Amino acid sequence: MERVAFLVDKTGERIDCMLNPESVTMTRLAGVRTRGTTSGQLTGTGLADDPLQFTGGGRTELTLDLLFDVDFVDEQNRPTDVRALTNKLRMLAENSDEELGNCRPPLVRLVWCKSWNIPCIITALAERFDAFGIDGRPRRSWLRMKMVRMAQSAAEAALSYEDELARASADAVGVQQESATGGVQDAVQAVGEGDADPEYTGVRFDLLATDALGNPFLWRRLAQHNDIDNPFSIRPGEVLSIPTELTGAQGAGP
Repeated sequence: MERVAFLVDKTGERIDCMLNPESVTMTRLAGVRTRGTTSGQLTGTGLADDPLQFTGGGRTELTLDLLFDVDFVDEQNRPTDVRALTNKLRMLAENSDEELGNCRPPLVRLVWCKSWNIPCIITALAERFDAFGIDGRPRRSWLRMKMVRMAQSAAEAALSYEDELARASADAVGVQQESATGGVQDAVQAVGEGDADPEYTGVRFDLLATDALGNPFLWRRLAQHNDIDNPFSIRPGEVLSIPTELTGAQGAGP
């Protein structure tokens, strides 16, 4: 499974996220506003609600929650500050591009496998740090990104959304694994990505935690249960034991 990434439209740069998000929130605001005149808003006297004006267009907003942790990085390339991993994403919210003489954030595409390909602008970014070292450097970042989809024709937007739904339906797989007897499995097998980098085995430990426990943020519990110090050392095909006390923790937080 590919990781969520952002493609910078102008330069073609690809910025990969460390882990895939547990959830994505999409908000659609229709092209509707309260009707008014040059002198102010029209009153709704005698009406149950204010009169509306239909402007067309609208606004599609997405919110993405991401986790970055230096412990996920190979020891040889591990930074001491998690901000070294999130800096490129932070820069997407800066006015580093230009259009008609005005500065603006760069146009990017949110891509995730074949199901997501959304042209957007990063409008806000919030980062919560924890796991501080004795020198004050954070080792973990909880990053929330808010973005707005760039304008498309109504036909293009509808076609894009239908394609995403069709692909998602075709690729959908269940998280809860069951054995041949119908009971919940007590083990999960590691699978490596086909496009894995040479530096690591291609096994995504967050995906293992999702398959085993239904929550990628429980990867530490899964690693501790199997006495694994380095999640990147797991080879494809290895079988990990699932902690039985957590098999009902699908909705648990980090």
